[in-house]
Amino acid sequence: MTHHYPLADKLQANTHQVENQPPTLANYNSYTADRALQEGVKREGGTNDSALKTFGQWAGSAEAIALGFDANRYAPQLVTHDRQGHRVDLIEFHPAYHQLMQTAVEHGLHASPWRNPQPGAHVNRAANYFLQAQVEAGHGCPITMTFAALPALRHQPSLLESWGDKITAPHYDPRNVPYFEKQGVTLGMAMTEKQGGSDVRLNTTRAYPIGQSGPGEAFELVGHKWFVSAPMCDAFLVLAQAPGGLSCFLLPRWRPDGSKNPLHIQQLKRKMGNVANASSETELRGAFAWMVGDEGRGVRTIIEMVAMTRYDCMIGSAAGMRQATAQAIHHASYRHAFGARLSEQPLMQNVLADLAIESEAATTLMLRMARAMDHQDNEHERLLSRIATPVGKYWICKRTPHHAYEAMEVIGGSGVMETHITARLFRESPINAIWEGSGNVQCLDILRAIEKQPEVLDAYFAELSKAQGANGHLDRFIHQLQRQMQDTQALQYRARQLADGMALALQGALLVQHAPAYVADAFCAGRLADRSSLNTGTLPTGLNCAAIIERAQPVE
Repeated sequence: MTHHYPLADKLQANTHQVENQPPTLANYNSYTADRALQEGVKREGGTNDSALKTFGQWAGSAEAIALGFDANRYAPQLVTHDRQGHRVDLIEFHPAYHQLMQTAVEHGLHASPWRNPQPGAHVNRAANYFLQAQVEAGHGCPITMTFAALPALRHQPSLLESWGDKITAPHYDPRNVPYFEKQGVTLGMAMTEKQGGSDVRLNTTRAYPIGQSGPGEAFELVGHKWFVSAPMCDAFLVLAQAPGGLSCFLLPRWRPDGSKNPLHIQQLKRKMGNVANASSETELRGAFAWMVGDEGRGVRTIIEMVAMTRYDCMIGSAAGMRQATAQAIHHASYRHAFGARLSEQPLMQNVLADLAIESEAATTLMLRMARAMDHQDNEHERLLSRIATPVGKYWICKRTPHHAYEAMEVIGGSGVMETHITARLFRESPINAIWEGSGNVQCLDILRAIEKQPEVLDAYFAELSKAQGANGHLDRFIHQLQRQMQDTQALQYRARQLADGMALALQGALLVQHAPAYVADAFCAGRLADRSSLNTGTLPTGLNCAAIIERAQPVE
């Protein structure tokens, strides 16, 4: 006999009306829906719009977003020994991680500008990386390190010749086999030690020559590395103390004779964010490695890699901002509260517009740096990238955590749940600010660049001069910044203040030249004018917030 419960049936039928939850944001073209990216790629010399559009359709799909969730839900697991007690030092990943890695490699995110150095190659690669990082950030670590390793290997032509084709090949091979059995390889980096941290000159790992000493020669390394990210890479650039001083080495996971190299993984780091990526502590027990570059010049050699990883940190953090902005605007466009749609309420418009201009400013700056990377043969572009890379890395990466939190707050309690992508965005948000040189390291690098090569500051202000006269707030801000830079008192103490100003002035100059007036005016009025408000959603009145929100709206 069937029973009917009229009240329960009625309540069940109206559940969707009570919940009033916006639909999930998926299946949208994350390239063409992002006007700042689309316009910026064309402006900065990108050459393959149709390919970017296709990739954007994949990156915005429900399938891609699901891969990102799975790669984080099932964290990497360390297997140190096999069933017979032999060391294997393996990391097991969820298949979603490998799928993301394969997609990234096959689309050249790890090496396309080196493999095909055509006009706009860095801009195209930056745009694709920006799209992929919105899906999942953790797997970007080995992709970035592989991309960044090749400039450092140029210091050792013999190694570049034997490894270059495999590094740049569009083939992802996760098998645990020697590098010489693979068509494509990935590279990592091991610099940090527990006693030194960022001060790598305090490294104690020793390098002993097997035969002759010197560039390209074989060594055995003995020591400890506090942070080895992506330990399943096929080789690593490592710093160690050789007889002639701190030097750079290429350390393969398998020796040339096919035996396992004694790179012993002690444990995986339990991180707040970047969960899909494995980071480890390792012991080097006589590990085989080749010297890269001149003996005793290890920092100078590996800094080529570090500079490129910092550039990618900019792209990754800008991507996080874009995903957070898209989620917040999408939610507010569907959610009704207090009698009206959230996105149409003045205070929420202030918040959403503020999030959107922060995101667009970050995107515009990272694409400008991509163009500079494409033109390193031009003196202005080379000098600008030298100073603007640490400026951009410092500022964009530092702005991301607050931006991620504000987007989460727009969504409310649901945004805190691990079922929503904003929870992962927030946990991920501090990573790029800390890795590859923290905020203080970037600021000191800016001062070091100016001291060693004063013409970098000339190039920076020459870039700003392109926007002269376009906005009164910007002109006054640049003039004030010039006065501050001329004051040489307590430079280290004031370094963050100077870096803040340099980043804001550069973003403002770029937006004034390239963004719609309503975006540039809002940025300059909200960032460059004299104001005491520090929180998001405190833009001054008289701005076209609705137009800013509409421009940043993700379109399904």
